[in-house]
Parts: sequence; structure tokens; C-alpha cells
Amino acid sequence: MNAPIRPPQAAPAGSPPIARVGIDFTIGARRLASFQRALSTWRFALADVLAGPSAPLHPPPPGPDGLRVLSAPQALIEGAIALHPGYLVGLRQDYPRHYIDMRPDGGEDGAPDFAAYMAHFSGKTRSTLRRKAKKLAARPGGFEVSEHHTPGEIERFLELALPLSARTYQARLLDAGLPDTPDARRAMLEAAEAGAMRCFLLHAGPPGDRQPIAYLSLPVEDAVLVYAHLGYDPDWARLSPGTVLQMEALERLYAERAFTHFDFTEGDGAHKAMFATHYVPCASFVLLRPSAQNRALVAARSGFDGAVSGAKALAARSGLLAGARGFLRG
Repeated sequence: MNAPIRPPQAAPAGSPPIARVGIDFTIGARRLASFQRALSTWRFALADVLAGPSAPLHPPPPGPDGLRVLSAPQALIEGAIALHPGYLVGLRQDYPRHYIDMRPDGGEDGAPDFAAYMAHFSGKTRSTLRRKAKKLAARPGGFEVSEHHTPGEIERFLELALPLSARTYQARLLDAGLPDTPDARRAMLEAAEAGAMRCFLLHAGPPGDRQPIAYLSLPVEDAVLVYAHLGYDPDWARLSPGTVLQMEALERLYAERAFTHFDFTEGDGAHKAMFATHYVPCASFVLLRPSAQNRALVAARSGFDGAVSGAKALAARSGLLAGARGFLRG
């Protein structure tokens, strides 16, 4: 028998807005179907993640269909679920939440040091990063990076970055491009007014015809840089513009001596893993109200994921068997 469900609460001022969140059925980067649910979002800040079991749990009121939980540290997941008795838990993704500790020597007094950060890479990785920058610089006209902090500079950033974002695979395949809405623009401008936005653009090409080819958007929360959006022109992908921009931005951000951490937020990825200095095991999931429709959706998604995983495992085994047969015949 399900535990009683708390009645919906009115969202207090300043609480996260309700968003239409797609429950997607995907294979690789291809979305086969998507079912929308109206959810509020409970995103764990890096400070909560680092606090671990001692972090307080303050979820926002659930939306009409429930709650989307982003980047909950493993130590707090059971407690987060227990606060919503009777809700359906689904779409769980476990991953390391990567971050850069920008404090010198992991937190001792003194100024953050980009050279010390670079020293955490292996010699091979440092060589690879330098080679990528040199390769892009060797193109006709080379490249330059522009910084955008003030409201006027953020307006210019959006003017150049939004058309670029629309062409990126992040926007086309992942719905993760720069948000192009009045609310998103207003939030960025308000943050810039408070000195809490850092945006960067990578421009390449001849001086008279430079084009933006990569962007990086970083809100600042309590001296923590939040990795909100990174994208690049797919036509330049082979020259690793995202990697080059990340390195250029980090060097400048370290020089400000104003930040304690760089938070790569939820989700894993090779880019995050390479640049991070630490990580904490986390998970994202949804907590859905137990309606018949939501029960069917969670069950369907679980069955679909199981079928996809089984097909991948079968394909891998088939490839191994084919390779073994070829070896034996040879």
C-alpha cells in the first residue's frame, strides 16, 4: 500500500519554476519519443555535494507531475526520496560530478595558481593541450578570446553566441544549447549586473573576418563558477575549439583570484573528466506522482532501457565471436 502523498504546495517566492521536462526514449543521440511532464527542479549546489551526509535537504515544492532531482550526492539520495513518500523513482543516472578545486593546495591560504593547476595534468596531457592551441593558432589569422562580464558585454555575447549555439550539436541533438528566452536573457543580465557572470567567445579567422566558433557561459554562485553552457561550431570540431576555449578561460579565471571552485555540474563526459581535479559520486532522477500514466511511463522507460542495454551487450558479444572465428580461421 502506498504511503500518503502530500498535497501540492504553493511555490514560495524565489522557488524554481515549473518546467516541461521531456522523458526521452533515445538510442545514442537519436530521440525516438519524448513524453512531457511538468516538474519542478531540485538541483544540488556544489556546496551541498561537498558537505555530504551533513548537507540540509530543502526540496522545492513538487510540480504538477513531480520533481526532477539533479546531481544529488549518493549519501543524500535515500533521504531525498524519503521526503516524497509514495512518489515513483525513475530515470536514475549515476555519474561522477566533476569539479576543479581552485583553492591553492586544496584550500590553504594564498592565491589560486594556474601553473599549479596545470601541474596536475600528466606531461603527455599538457603536451596535447598545447598542441591543440598551436594547431588552431596556425590557421590563417589565428584565434582570439573575448571576455564578457558586464550587462553590455553579455548582450554582445548573446548576439554572437545564440546563432552559433543553434548550429551546435548540443542544441540540435541534446536540447542543451544556450537558452534563447526572455527569462533566460533577463537572468543573465541580472547576474552580470551583480558581477556574477563570466562568458567567453573564441573567434577564429582573418582579422577582418573573424567568426565566433565556440562559447562558454559561466554563472557565478558564491565564488563557484558553474559550467552552464559550452558549444562549438561543428565545422571546426577537428580543431578542438571547445578544449582550446576551456583552457584560455581557466587561465583568465585563475588570474582573477576570486573563485574557489569550477563546478562541472551534473552528467559525466570526457571533457569534464579531463579538466576536473576531483569528483563526487552523484545521481540524477525524477520523482513522479504515482498516477496511472506515470506508472506506465516509468515502466515503459525501464523496459526500453533494459532492451537497449541487452541489444548493446548482444552486439558486443557478436563482435567478439566474429573476431574469434576470424582468428581461428586465420
